[in-house]
Amino acid sequence: MLTIRNLTVSYKTRLALEGLDLEIKPGEIMGLIGPNGAGKSTLIRAISGVIPVQEGEIRWLGKDLIRLGARARARLVAVVPQAEHQGGAFSVQQTILLGRTAYMSWLGHPSKADQTAASQAMERTGLQSLAERHNAELSGGEQQRVLLARALAQQTPVLLLDEPTNHLDLQHQLSFLRLVRELADEQNLAVLMAIHDLNQVAQYADRAALLDQGRLVNLGTPGEVLTPETIQAVYHVSVQRYPHPQSGVPLILPEINPPGSNEHSK
Repeated sequence: MLTIRNLTVSYKTRLALEGLDLEIKPGEIMGLIGPNGAGKSTLIRAISGVIPVQEGEIRWLGKDLIRLGARARARLVAVVPQAEHQGGAFSVQQTILLGRTAYMSWLGHPSKADQTAASQAMERTGLQSLAERHNAELSGGEQQRVLLARALAQQTPVLLLDEPTNHLDLQHQLSFLRLVRELADEQNLAVLMAIHDLNQVAQYADRAALLDQGRLVNLGTPGEVLTPETIQAVYHVSVQRYPHPQSGVPLILPEINPPGSNEHSK
């Protein structure tokens, strides 16, 4: 499993993560939640090697990711970043092939295995018909699927997603999250997904890790973590929790006029 022990990360004098412990099993989606600035993106960047770690360990099946080189780490960990504008000069197929960089020779020529991996990633994300299209021609939902396909082409056991549904409409959010859930189940991926929507965490994640000010303050199933008391303490908003009428997972709804509010219903 992906094991994180006593992880501490700083930005100059500001402590971004402190003494964080976390484990993510193969086939599991861990929903990473918390207010802005809690350390969610920092954790994903630390695992992927984008930023240095001051203290602690990050291991996959005993391998110390912190001490691995970039190419070796890229064969174990893939990242789907926050929605970003993809360069219009690249086609969908070319972008997805970038996920094979860690496997290519120094000349950068894709092998048959690279082409096969990219093709399989396009097929799994439903992008075959868009292979020759340029990124600038794609919708936001299509571009996010390209980023997911690029990560899948890396063929890694660990998948990190940093707020992947930002800027997507509801249809594309749900389509994307269903696909991630299917991939975790089918390919036995260990998935860490930073996401703001607590109801989507309840629906698609196996467990939730709640960060606040760089520390892990709660960990468990969505039902255990997403309580009105915990949400009030961390997000400073009053909510009500109800079971979903079909699945039974918790639904979190903000109170319209919370206690102490000066607003009055009309």
